[in-house]
Amino acid sequence: MTIEQQSPTSVFGTVVELLRELVGDVDVLGIEITPGTTFHEDLGLESIDLVTFASILAEFFGEDVNLAEFLAEKDLDDVIGLRVGDIADYVAARLGERG
Repeated sequence: MTIEQQSPTSVFGTVVELLRELVGDVDVLGIEITPGTTFHEDLGLESIDLVTFASILAEFFGEDVNLAEFLAEKDLDDVIGLRVGDIADYVAARLGERG
């Protein structure tokens, strides 16, 4: 299966695995990453971490997945409240456009 053919569920799983590269072993922290998990409140990530995550996503999925561009359209409260599911939905939409 190519990246473009991934279902939204498998995109979410891939995003979670890539996120684990950034935050380390969340299981040790007792955190289960779900679509509703927030980057700031639940995972304790800051905006600089999102910049790093944007690079990880672009490296894995390609330059069409531009998280910085996606975040630029958000206001500060939206970025603070960003959920893992929001990112997975964005990635799935970008892959669908590309496929």
